[in-house]
Amino acid sequence: MHDPQTPPRGVDIIAAALGSMPAAPGVYRMLDRGGDALYVGKARSLKKRVTTYTQVARLPERLRRMVSETASIEIITTHTEAEALLLEANLIKKLRPKFNILLRDDKSYPWLMITEDGDFPQLTKHRGAQTRKGRYWGPFASAWSVNQTIQALQRVFLLRTCADSVFINRSRPCLLYQIKRCSAPCVGRIDAQAYGMLVRQASDFLSGRAGTVQRDLAAEMQAASDSMEYERAAAIRDRIRGLAHISGGDVINPETVVDADVIAIHQAAGQSCVQVFFIRGGRNYGNRSFFPAHAQGAAAGDVIGAFVSQFYDDKVPPPLILLNTAVAQAGLLRDALSLKAGHKVDMAVPQRGEKRQVVEHAATNAREALERKLAESAGQEKLLSATASLFGLEASPQRIEIYDNSHIMGTNAYGVMVVAGPEGFVKPAYRRFSIKGPITPGDDFAMMREVLTRRFARAQAEDPRREEGAWPDLVVIDGGQGQLSSARAVLDELGIDDISLVAIAKGPDRDAGREWFHLPDRAPFQLPPRDPVLYFLQRLRDEAHRYAITTHRAGRSRKITTSELDGIPGIGAARKRALLNHFGSARGVRQAGLKDLEAVAGINRATARIIYGYFNPDAQVPDAALRENKINKV
Repeated sequence: MHDPQTPPRGVDIIAAALGSMPAAPGVYRMLDRGGDALYVGKARSLKKRVTTYTQVARLPERLRRMVSETASIEIITTHTEAEALLLEANLIKKLRPKFNILLRDDKSYPWLMITEDGDFPQLTKHRGAQTRKGRYWGPFASAWSVNQTIQALQRVFLLRTCADSVFINRSRPCLLYQIKRCSAPCVGRIDAQAYGMLVRQASDFLSGRAGTVQRDLAAEMQAASDSMEYERAAAIRDRIRGLAHISGGDVINPETVVDADVIAIHQAAGQSCVQVFFIRGGRNYGNRSFFPAHAQGAAAGDVIGAFVSQFYDDKVPPPLILLNTAVAQAGLLRDALSLKAGHKVDMAVPQRGEKRQVVEHAATNAREALERKLAESAGQEKLLSATASLFGLEASPQRIEIYDNSHIMGTNAYGVMVVAGPEGFVKPAYRRFSIKGPITPGDDFAMMREVLTRRFARAQAEDPRREEGAWPDLVVIDGGQGQLSSARAVLDELGIDDISLVAIAKGPDRDAGREWFHLPDRAPFQLPPRDPVLYFLQRLRDEAHRYAITTHRAGRSRKITTSELDGIPGIGAARKRALLNHFGSARGVRQAGLKDLEAVAGINRATARIIYGYFNPDAQVPDAALRENKINKV
């Protein structure tokens, strides 16, 4: 009999939930006492799948711990198992349960776009929602790879890359025309029909029809030569050479693979690296390494299967996915991806030929990337251990938070938090704090107090038991004894006495390498100039400084581009544009009289009074205007 004073065990909670659990396809979530997800899984039959968790003796150690921490279960039924797989991937990325294999992918991928909303389409790079009318190719692994592709396309197809505002206002060709990278449609050096031909050729090339484009250009060159237009023929010849240069086939740009993602995994020392190559139109759009978080003994097939389902949660899969390892339930995964893509998606583990060479190339890159990461992690662990010894910590810090402020004479003040750990800087954990005040301009101590108060008060509210790994083992402040005292006072007020504090201050001459380290109960000291720990701490401090400066500049730029007209009630984008076009600047609007404002197209008498009153709060609006406005209202 279960003692009512003792909380029920996880296995008992699971067994109790089985009584009302359907045998339908769906997704289940194991939750802890705080309501956070421990594990997300999918099943063809929820009841059969969840029943396996009551047989604890047959479970691996990782799942035994998960069962022991389970306090409740939630389920969502779906129509098919394929739908359940898609939902599972979505929930894993959203909830990040600690017992699942997790894909760490916080990056948005760039695409190449040719616009379709004008007579002279623009070739450009695009990120985010694809809302603008145009054709998109991608994704590319990095901004560098898409920029390289744009440069190559400029040489061959001479498409404009300038923004519409620049294109409309040009009066003579730019430098790109002079170096034969653009056809200068902005000043009429090419008509819309000829430019449209260039756009079609570029689209054909990006869609994998490079041979067709090459034949068309060869015929065009021959026709120009036959007509004795030798200069034009030479220009087309240069374009053909450029096309041949970027169309060459090899392992990097395979001839037999048109639209595919090549995914390969390599495992060592209990960790995995997954390498993804993006191939579109027979061209390699770059590659990227991923390091999924998983239990140490996870099989390669399980890791790559979980990776594929999560990776395409927010991306449209290509028609072909090439793998170096077979995945469990490959048929189900293929059906789920096809359902998401709206077209058939095939998955294969090639055994021979060029496709096999491409997969082996990706696997080699995965192995090399994992070897580099393991070497970097070993070096990082030594530095963390030495840092612990230097500052008297009980163990190597797993999370170090570094704080800095940035402002100009107190304006546009921001504080930032940078995070580092055993794997280097943890950029998804970085945080910005816009200083709210009230604070005396330039009071760095007060700024630091505000930043730390907001950071740790929120941590106490959201994670009081410190179970989410978001509490630091060491806090580093960019500053001297005064900043350290401010930080210590904040933690004391919040009742936090178990977090180590260090302040790093440059010497009197602000020489890098001669920093002073301040600790609460220890005299300031310096490290030898060539000490590796000094370099490590400098790197932490410099990263916080870089992030603070970048944040401050971005905030200042936003403020500079904000118009003082934005604060006027009832003045939207159209009226603001009309005012600026009429008066030339916000200053002109501010200095305008009531009659001048009324003369602006789209500005009626009532709106003119609002604008005039906004800039002249103490001025009296003429009675005639007031009376007429009342009559208009009646």
